Amino acid sequence: MNIIEIKSGQKEDWNRFVAGNKYGDLLQAWEWGQLKCAGGDWSPLCLAALDPSGNIEAGILILKRNLPGIGCFYYAPRGPVVSDWDSPEPLKALIESIRQRAKSDGAAFLKIDPAVPSEREGAAHLLDSLGFVNPPGVDPQGFGGTQPRCVMVLPIAGKDDETLLSEFKAQCRRNIRKSIKFGVEVIVDTTKEHVAPFYELLKITAERDGFKVRAQSYYETMWDKLVEPGKAKLFLTQFDGQYLSGALCFVLGDKCWYVYGASSNDYRDKMPNYAMQWAMIHWAREQGCAIYDFRGVSPRRRQEGEQTEDLEKEDHLQGLNRFKEGFGAEYVEYLGERDLVFDSFKYWLWNTAKPAAQKLMRKIRR
Repeated sequence: MNIIEIKSGQKEDWNRFVAGNKYGDLLQAWEWGQLKCAGGDWSPLCLAALDPSGNIEAGILILKRNLPGIGCFYYAPRGPVVSDWDSPEPLKALIESIRQRAKSDGAAFLKIDPAVPSEREGAAHLLDSLGFVNPPGVDPQGFGGTQPRCVMVLPIAGKDDETLLSEFKAQCRRNIRKSIKFGVEVIVDTTKEHVAPFYELLKITAERDGFKVRAQSYYETMWDKLVEPGKAKLFLTQFDGQYLSGALCFVLGDKCWYVYGASSNDYRDKMPNYAMQWAMIHWAREQGCAIYDFRGVSPRRRQEGEQTEDLEKEDHLQGLNRFKEGFGAEYVEYLGERDLVFDSFKYWLWNTAKPAAQKLMRKIRR
């Protein structure tokens, strides 16, 4: 098995491999590495295992980040990508090459979170055999770590409007029609100037829901690296001269992902998100997509011995689940985060000492 580093001249071959893979994801596309590189914190590394004919059998886009006192670590969002999880040799060869590179880089660990369903037990066993472990502090039954472990996906291939609407829940159909009747406008032909109002909506959403948001420049770079090359599209809704909601769609191959949803606190009774989702599903179908991925949701249940504990009653994220389920989306649970440790002490620093120091500094500031 020949391991090569993918360079810019081979990016189209790499993207075709990721796009054509059942579990391929935009976060493993070449352009995602360039986006993260533009921020200055990450440097991308793309490796592929080739068969004797030169075909890619397994590959991984790694983002490398240097950390003071630790050195560096590797992260492969939604990677690795493997042609056949039942054929272990390509991935084994790929991981061995990563181990060797980690020695020269002084990397502490590699974190992965492949978009592989949890029922693929063979994939989980293969990762276990290669030395991957569940990271400490991440509930294997929880929402997920860096990327969501549970998602909702909507099959849209070959379905017209009537068929899709018939598969939506009745309340969802009513809300779509209400939004259109109210006169909510979905802005599909956005330009880079629309990043600014989208960002304002994102800040409102972050304050309301309690999460941090990156600088506006990040989303402007995203426009350059993803929207311009046709790997993403920005949508906005407007009513009475006011922007009400916005979102980005990523697209690669036959899959589309709904990401970075944002909304105003005003005119929520106009149901702008329903009109926007309906427009984005239309667009995904026009791109030839077979799957529209609503991305992260909260897990439905956890297994404890022989007891199944229903999580929905106490989970505050179930409103998000219900919204996405309303569109007839199907629940999918992935394997979750796994870490491959290269340096045990540095790994301990990352997981134990660093969070403790950050917590202490926050207390001192307060």
